[in-house]
Amino acid sequence: MSLALQRLAALPGVQGLRASSFYRSAPVDATGPDYVNAVAELDTTLAPGALLAELQALEQLAGRERAYRNAPRTLDLDLLLHGEQVRTDPLLTLPHPRLHLRAFVLLPLAELAPGLRLPGLGLLADWLPGVADQAIERMNKDVTA
Repeated sequence: MSLALQRLAALPGVQGLRASSFYRSAPVDATGPDYVNAVAELDTTLAPGALLAELQALEQLAGRERAYRNAPRTLDLDLLLHGEQVRTDPLLTLPHPRLHLRAFVLLPLAELAPGLRLPGLGLLADWLPGVADQAIERMNKDVTA
């Protein structure tokens, strides 16, 4: 996970990065081992499509294979938000269409930006009670996996 954050920070067009703690959670709609999750905030000049392409290139570099929907993966980098943009097209949906339904997204995002307003969805804090029953564990930030 730390290597992924280093590679994110080194992307062309990225001037700064802040990352949440790491969180362990069970896969959603899939089987396999628990995942380690985090949220990173990037200061970038990249447009959403270009940033998504860079994220997918980092996944490939980490050996990501897309064998089937929700297959276990070595690295999964999702573009959750891009400023205030709201977008739905075949390439990308912003905000991410399920971010408000997943504790493994909302809790680390709330750690970075507790007062965040999600475009088209309202305050992030208003969505937290709806994921309170999802098992998630905050980990030591020095995880290297």
